[in-house]
Amino acid sequence: MSVQAIIDFSAGAIGGTACVLSGQPFDTTKVKMQTFPNVYRGFIHCFTSTFRTVGVRGLYKGTTPALIANISENAVLFLSYGLCQDVVRFVCKMEKGSNLSDIQKASSGSLASIFSAMAICPTELVKCRLQAMHEMERSGKVASGQRSTVWTVVKTVLKNNGPLGFYQGLSSTIVREIPGYFCFFGAYELCRSKFAQYMGTDKESIGILPLMFSGGFGGACLWMVVYPIDCVKSRIQVHSLAGRQEGFRKTFLGIIRAEGVTALYSGLTPTMIRTFPANGALFLAYEASRKFMMDKAGA
Repeated sequence: MSVQAIIDFSAGAIGGTACVLSGQPFDTTKVKMQTFPNVYRGFIHCFTSTFRTVGVRGLYKGTTPALIANISENAVLFLSYGLCQDVVRFVCKMEKGSNLSDIQKASSGSLASIFSAMAICPTELVKCRLQAMHEMERSGKVASGQRSTVWTVVKTVLKNNGPLGFYQGLSSTIVREIPGYFCFFGAYELCRSKFAQYMGTDKESIGILPLMFSGGFGGACLWMVVYPIDCVKSRIQVHSLAGRQEGFRKTFLGIIRAEGVTALYSGLTPTMIRTFPANGALFLAYEASRKFMMDKAGA
């Protein structure tokens, strides 16, 4: 592995850590509202109910697998992002190391997301189940009174479905990632370009706040496009714990028939609130750590 690839991998892992620590309570609220839309009246009700019932630790339920998921996803994503940029240069017959347009970078991110989906699916399944375990017990879909930990969820998946059980929801994850990360990287790079143009500087010198806003804007564009797909993925991963083995299409149509289109957007509010601090922290940590390591390596 080249020095550049190691730097991209490490910076992505650091960015993923910052993303989780700044946005986990909102992600927990999102998953609860996606998987049990009839239990909560809205974001505030879900947030306060969780806080009153389980306390602060309830809002940070699933943090360990979330950290593993985001560190692995973003490490693989940004490693692949750098490599996929070389693929785009090759396809477009460009010289190695030449600058790509914002659209070309968006295409690189979209291609890279296929690899990150393979890394994130198992850990995200465990995270979602931990986050929604209280509601699963209360609704009688799983036995109550058992302590829910990462290890107990892992053992349950292995016992009921084997190793491949961790990839329930993989197809919907890939369907979510490909268009989502095109929008994510495209909006991020476009926003940075606009800031640089307005400030009369280059994209690397726009400052912390414009950089964080660009990251948040990229995250907001991603979720606006892929949120219904993410909702279906969460349903598949959580409700399969109760023995329901339904695919993406059947789950998608079942939600629309039984609950209406609006159910696909349950939990969108905490997601949009979360996206600016979480993705702003992600790109700030990524860009800062990457620049630091590049300077140290003399790359």
